[in-house]
Amino acid sequence: MYQPPHFREDDLNVQHALIRAHPLGLLITAGASGLIANSVPFHLDAGASEKGTLRLHLARANGQWRDIAAGAPVLAVFQGADSYVTPSWYQTKAETGKVVPTWNYAIVQARGPARVIEDAGWLLAQINAITGEHEGQREKPWSVGDAPEDFIRAQLKGIIGVEIEIAAIEGKWKVSQNRPVADREGVAMGLDEMAEQAEMQELVRRYGGLSTE
Repeated sequence: MYQPPHFREDDLNVQHALIRAHPLGLLITAGASGLIANSVPFHLDAGASEKGTLRLHLARANGQWRDIAAGAPVLAVFQGADSYVTPSWYQTKAETGKVVPTWNYAIVQARGPARVIEDAGWLLAQINAITGEHEGQREKPWSVGDAPEDFIRAQLKGIIGVEIEIAAIEGKWKVSQNRPVADREGVAMGLDEMAEQAEMQELVRRYGGLSTE
């Protein structure tokens, strides 16, 4: 990933937080079947290895797992907040007019050795973990045990597990840090008018050294 120094985010805890907040990642492999990418919900176990371990499952009918089993390189991409940035938000526009549009975003890429798992116990644990993570905040959370046991057993036969021990992880937070302070403030104020961009506005303020009040 192209990484200008001022956009790098090397804090593992911050990287992990983005993965947890945006767990629907892109699983990319380059194997015998060619270049394949599938959107998959991931579960992160931060304590399972030095940089964390990603767990997921694929439909058995999805041939991507066969490439992984054969040793294909694996890349997982997690897209965080993103926003178009208009030059109209920059103070520099009024001063010189020498501005162009851009796009702000936060992203994490992770890669490492991957293994395919068909063990029913592992698959059930993974399904319980990812379900619990997303149902836990609901007033009446659903659990895997709410479904009939024979139904769950049948469902497990239709999926394949994948575990990726993260060997390398990169974070890139491109959130206007390269702009003058007045331009950063202008971006934050512009985003403030867009309710759906609250997360990006907070990142611009935090990484730009601006007040978050």
